[in-house]
Amino acid sequence: MRILVIVLRLVAAVAGLAAVARQLATALRTDFVFWDFFGYFTNQSNILVALVFLGTVGLMLSGRRSGRRWDLLRAAATVYIATTGVVYNTLLLDVGQAVGVSWSNDVVHRWVPLYAVLDWVLFSDRSRLLFRDVWAFLVYPAVWLVVVVIRGATDGWVPYPFLDPRSGYGVVALYCLGVAVFIGLMGLIVVALSRLRGVAVSGGRADGRGPRPPGR
Repeated sequence: MRILVIVLRLVAAVAGLAAVARQLATALRTDFVFWDFFGYFTNQSNILVALVFLGTVGLMLSGRRSGRRWDLLRAAATVYIATTGVVYNTLLLDVGQAVGVSWSNDVVHRWVPLYAVLDWVLFSDRSRLLFRDVWAFLVYPAVWLVVVVIRGATDGWVPYPFLDPRSGYGVVALYCLGVAVFIGLMGLIVVALSRLRGVAVSGGRADGRGPRPPGR
C-alpha cells in the first residue's frame, strides 16, 4: 500500500505541475504577465498541492514524521484545490482561463482536485485536526481576494469574471462572501474527515505514530 500511495501522489504532483507548465508555455506565446498568470487561484492551488504531495512523498521515503503543522498545510491545500474544482465546474465551466489547452485545463480543474480530495479521504496518514483550525484555512484566500479586488479597482485585471468590479462592488462582495463561506464549509468537512479512519499506509500513520487507538 505504501508504494501505491507514493506512486499515486507522485503522479498527481507531476500531472499538476505539467499542466500548469503547459498553460504557462501557452501564455508565454501571448501577452504574458507574471502576476496575471500566477494570480489565478487555480494555478496557485495546483502548485501548492503538487509541492505538498512531493513533500509528503519525501517524508514517507525518509521515514520521518509529518507532524501536525505539515498536516495542517496538507489540509489547507486540499481545501483550496477542492474549492478550485467546485468553483470552476459550477461558475466558470463556460468561461475557462484566459489561456489554456483542453488536457491541462481538465487536469488542473478536475483530475487533481478529485484526486486530492480522495487522497485525504482514503489514506490514514494525517493528524486528527481541530475544528478551530478552519480559521487558519481562511487567511490565504482572504489575502488573495483582497489583492484581486485591489487590482480590479486599479489596473482592471481580475482572474475570474465574478470578481469584476464593473458588475458592481456589491455583487463582488457577495461572491467574496460566498467563496469564504464555501471555503469554511470545506474546511469543516476536511477537519471532520481527518477524524475518520482511512486505509493504513505501511501499517500505520506516515508520521510514525502508528494506528490511532479506539475512541480517539
